[in-house]
Amino acid sequence: MAFVASLLIIVVLLDRKPRLKEAYGCIAIALISLIGAYTAGSCRETDTTIYVISLVGAVLAFIIFLQAVIYFKEKVPIVGKFIDDIRDACFWAKIKDLHKSVSGRLQRAVSRTPSLRAINSRKAADKASSLVLLLATLAAAITYQAGLDPPGGVWPDNGQGHMAVDPILLTTNHGRYKAFFYCNSVAFVASLVAIILVQNKLLLETHVLEAAMVLDLFGLIGAYAAGSCRDVSTSIYAMALAGGVLVYVVIHLVFFTLDHTDTITPQEIEIVEKRRKRLLLFAVLAATVTYQAGLTPPGGFRLHDDGSGGYQAGDPVLLNNFPCRYTAFFYCNSVSFMLSIALIILLVNPHLYRPAIRSYALAICTAVGMFGLMGAYAAGSTQHLKTSIYIFALVVVVLLVIAALFLLFLNKNRNTSSQLKPENGEDDKKTTYAKQKYLMLLGILVPSVTYQAGLDPPGGAWQHSSEWYDAGNPVMHDNRRPRYLAFFYSNSTSFVASIVVIIILLLEWKDKKKRSLTLRVLSTTIVLDLLALLVAYAAGSSRGWKTSVYVVALIIAVLAYIAIHVILAFLCSHHDDSSQPPANPPPIQEEANGGNQA
Repeated sequence: MAFVASLLIIVVLLDRKPRLKEAYGCIAIALISLIGAYTAGSCRETDTTIYVISLVGAVLAFIIFLQAVIYFKEKVPIVGKFIDDIRDACFWAKIKDLHKSVSGRLQRAVSRTPSLRAINSRKAADKASSLVLLLATLAAAITYQAGLDPPGGVWPDNGQGHMAVDPILLTTNHGRYKAFFYCNSVAFVASLVAIILVQNKLLLETHVLEAAMVLDLFGLIGAYAAGSCRDVSTSIYAMALAGGVLVYVVIHLVFFTLDHTDTITPQEIEIVEKRRKRLLLFAVLAATVTYQAGLTPPGGFRLHDDGSGGYQAGDPVLLNNFPCRYTAFFYCNSVSFMLSIALIILLVNPHLYRPAIRSYALAICTAVGMFGLMGAYAAGSTQHLKTSIYIFALVVVVLLVIAALFLLFLNKNRNTSSQLKPENGEDDKKTTYAKQKYLMLLGILVPSVTYQAGLDPPGGAWQHSSEWYDAGNPVMHDNRRPRYLAFFYSNSTSFVASIVVIIILLLEWKDKKKRSLTLRVLSTTIVLDLLALLVAYAAGSSRGWKTSVYVVALIIAVLAYIAIHVILAFLCSHHDDSSQPPANPPPIQEEANGGNQA
């Protein structure tokens, strides 16, 4: 019910004149259903269920109590004096005075700036609010999921020193689990605090929340280093990757600005800000998918100890069966994650990211992160070297397809170039930027779903080895091999094509014709990318070919539905145009016998 109500809310808000009463009604249904689902799924005992339900009444009672206190304080003087005495006794007045003192000093520090600088500071604060909200939402989403599904998995049954559903890492490596848990919790709490306080413009102008988000990102680095591996040396290597990225960017900037004396123009600032948005989108994508993949690697975890096999519970299955492949996955995934976190840290400060973007230091880091993401996918999505080579061969195939599209559209443009009309430069610039943003969003959507689907394929992985298969191999690979191959290669094609599209979008084309041609080619590539995603969904979401045919039929039905609406919209607009009076009506004639207008 919560899911359906949320969809209805979206449908209502898509209207030009949304019906707010219906929207609020759907919101109430969604929230009540969400509470019911949480109550039914979060506990197993009747008394705990009653306790969870009673929390709703407790929260409502608390809200009513606060409203009553405010009402009686304003209407009844005796009650107001009693409340003031209680607040003074609880040192509330001292806390309030301290808050006023700190806020006043910050306000005076901000107000001392010249008027132009104050205006720029407010603009920077508006940009910082969207940046902080984006980063805080990212951190809250991945840390919440990591806290509920900790690295190493959970015990499936009771045993010595542990109970079922306890984290395995807490029993086998208590110190490492504590390090992960508190770093992850610090990042989660800091993100929630930033989400609550992001509306405070004073904190944004003084860069307090941006500093909190840097602390949040360092918490993510610590949690990843503690939860993604099982020995201290590997954790140190993982954390050193982020430091290496920062050192490289600083060295690159030093050499770039050695003989660089000119100042940046407003037009260059605008271009840099647009590049910054694209780089930030990539960094958020990489951090989201690699953080979860590093904590829960492909193949899952061992759920039981095996002294003869040389592994213990909580170890990645791939680490024992294919150590070289797991090492390749781990370091490629870690490079992409640490690069994304370092990019986000650099993109917070304009004094760092502006010269770094102009010197292409961040573009190089982004390209390396993309190739790291592809390497992690190739190493973690399959257990066969030959299949991994096929994934890299897909890059060449995608580039050949893009080159063929370039030649096709180039010949088409030469034939129709004489018929093209000149366009307004400013409007054409805005349209081009809008297309780039649209393609970048689609390019980021596809890797985020295909990366995780490739590492954790439908059907799961074998937990034990036998003479027919090895632990960690996809189950569907051995039971339904043709279907798995259809899913795997379609998913891989979609993933690789989207990565190539993102890399090309990060390039800058100064020639307007080349830029327009590139966008047309990438738009066609994205369409082919989404078609491959549909094939992967049809092959992986079902186990019978009949059901897959139904999925394809649904695609055709949706396209037919949209085509019918396009035809109806065209007919309605044509009817409206024909029913309107002509643009230049005939001149008004006068009658001869009275001067009345005809």
